[in-house]
Amino acid sequence: MQEPSAATEAVIATRGLTKRYGGGQLAVDGLDLVVPRGSVFGFLGPNGSGKTTTIRMLMGLIEPTSGSARVLGEEMPRAGRRVLPRVGALIEGPALYGFLTGRDNLLRFDAADPQADPRTRAARVALALERVGLTGAAGKKARAYSLGMKQRLGLAAALLQPRELLVLDEPTNGLDPQGMREIRSLVRALASEGTTVFLSSHLLDEIEQVCTHAAVMARGRLVTQGPVAELASSARGRLTVTTPDTADAVRVLKEHGVNDLAVQDDRVSGELPAGEAVELADLNAALVRADVRVRAFGTERASLEDAFVALTGEGFDVAG
Repeated sequence: MQEPSAATEAVIATRGLTKRYGGGQLAVDGLDLVVPRGSVFGFLGPNGSGKTTTIRMLMGLIEPTSGSARVLGEEMPRAGRRVLPRVGALIEGPALYGFLTGRDNLLRFDAADPQADPRTRAARVALALERVGLTGAAGKKARAYSLGMKQRLGLAAALLQPRELLVLDEPTNGLDPQGMREIRSLVRALASEGTTVFLSSHLLDEIEQVCTHAAVMARGRLVTQGPVAELASSARGRLTVTTPDTADAVRVLKEHGVNDLAVQDDRVSGELPAGEAVELADLNAALVRADVRVRAFGTERASLEDAFVALTGEGFDVAG
């Protein structure tokens, strides 16, 4: 499923984007990606699927072997000097000065920006620290920060100036559940202010909660992209039956084409047969005819994880 969008509405648009490394290794293969303006766009894929390579090409850190990438309407990496000041990025973890405090790190980052007004530097830094919940730790040396605090500080650096586009590579890496909720809330707030957010993550639940659109990568190729709600609905929900007669229920459901059957305690679940119109009422009636005592019967809504597995034929590598 490809999300149609006019070029003027796309904050990121790639065409046949390909990266081949020495020895013929194909990291990204013919990627056609469209990120609509104003979206929170989740970039999904297991380890080695080409996500980080794609992000590095979009940011002009490496050149593609072939194809093109446009960011904010301009060709990358050629237009990097014009584009990158309008983009905030946190890629492969922040590069911090461990001997400096969190506040001093941000002051140094801000001073390196030729467009930053030095008269308002302290206020910008204070606001960025507040937005990521680091005001209380601003005076602590960065080397004493936890991984999650370093992620927050890197995000604060990306937010020192208003950005049209924010590119985040695993932004909640190392954060506790409360920190993850805070970053999700911040991403939503940024999107409501008009910033397009492009984030990669291995946390499917996180993508489902915060993103409006998503793309799925597998083995260097784009599998699908589109609104998150549509991607999830493209996967069939699982049938679930609660019964004390689990063995008989499995037998009957299998006879009626239900596959991938699993039993947990008194609960049987399975995938409805693809491409066939199966009436749930008929399945229920078949169970009752076989003297299966049905205590609950229905389908669970498919999740983004269900869609990912259906699209790629593999589980998700939570090592990212």
